[in-house]
Amino acid sequence: MTAHPVTVTPTQNVRDAAEIMKRIDTGFVPVGDNDRLVGMVTDRDIVVKGLAAGKDADCKISEVMTHEVLYCRDDEEVAAVARNMGENQVRRLPVVDRDKRLVGIVSLGDLSSDGDPSAAGVALEQISES
Repeated sequence: MTAHPVTVTPTQNVRDAAEIMKRIDTGFVPVGDNDRLVGMVTDRDIVVKGLAAGKDADCKISEVMTHEVLYCRDDEEVAAVARNMGENQVRRLPVVDRDKRLVGIVSLGDLSSDGDPSAAGVALEQISES
């Protein structure tokens, strides 16, 4: 898991999110509001829901972000997290504590290198299905 993830707020503009993605070399940033996870914004959200829809780089993240928040808990078993990722066809998940505060991000790479490689393989197989 990557601890202490960088977040953006719904009121920041998509240019801010894109600059953060470039700086930390990712295509995904959690969106937080008052210490709570309220959404996600991806490079694809910026392009498809933003630029392709005629919005400019100054539009608010809230206009393009994904509001449905998929996450796992920091005390879940690796196999359960991998299964969740596979079932939802996602390559990364925010990690929250029991108070639903964002504490990290877990990726398929984290599962394979730090967890159970077979679980990561099963998740990747499900994610890759059309």
